[in-house]
Amino acid sequence: MLMILQILDLLVNVIIMLVIVQFIISLLVMFNVVSMHHPAVSTIYNSFNMILAPLLDPIRKIMPDTGAIDLSPLVLIIGLQIVMIILGNIAVY
Repeated sequence: MLMILQILDLLVNVIIMLVIVQFIISLLVMFNVVSMHHPAVSTIYNSFNMILAPLLDPIRKIMPDTGAIDLSPLVLIIGLQIVMIILGNIAVY
């Protein structure tokens, strides 16, 4: 059981890092530090969007529209952390 929990923890950490990197890239694009016309930037950003879309889209459907601020990545990170806390406590008992 502990090995499965460690693997899940690793996957959750990778997903969280992808969300953070996607957020940083979107900020850099928004403030015109990097351009989406650059092939490397657009490839990385689109790849992260394709990976994270199945996780973020259901959250976006449930959450109210907040305009320009997308809080779904924050909700995803908090939700994943809550799941890991619950699974960690279940593994202890």
